[in-house]
Amino acid sequence: MSGWKRSIAVTSNLHPSGFDSIMPKTLATGTVDRLLRHAHVGLTEGGSHRLAEATAGKG
Repeated sequence: MSGWKRSIAVTSNLHPSGFDSIMPKTLATGTVDRLLRHAHVGLTEGGSHRLAEATAGKG
């Protein structure tokens, strides 16, 4: 399978610097390093559409 390229999308509400709050620091550091090595990072801002619909009684 050498030379094959595949894509994966990973989303999180947690900033990568906070991963050590959910796993040991050594594991968090390795995880973030591997995830971001060749990553294209896209940041989004704004409120949650699901939360807005739920509080409006639509969800």
